Amino acid sequence: MNTIARFANDESGATAIEYGLIAALIAVGIIAAATTLGGSLSNLFTRIAGNLDAATTTAPKT
Repeated sequence: MNTIARFANDESGATAIEYGLIAALIAVGIIAAATTLGGSLSNLFTRIAGNLDAATTTAPKT
C-alpha cells in the first residue's frame, strides 16, 4: 500500500508533460506566424520586384 501511495503522490512526470505541452504550443505558434508572414512577405517582394522592373524599363536614357 505504501508503494501505491508514493506512486500516486509522485508529480515528477507531470512536470515533464507540462513542459512538453508548453513546447508544443510554442512550436504551433511559430509555425502559424511563419505561415501567415510567409504569404505577406512573398507578396511584398513580388510588388517590389515589379516596381523595380517597371522603374528600369521606363527610365529615360541620358
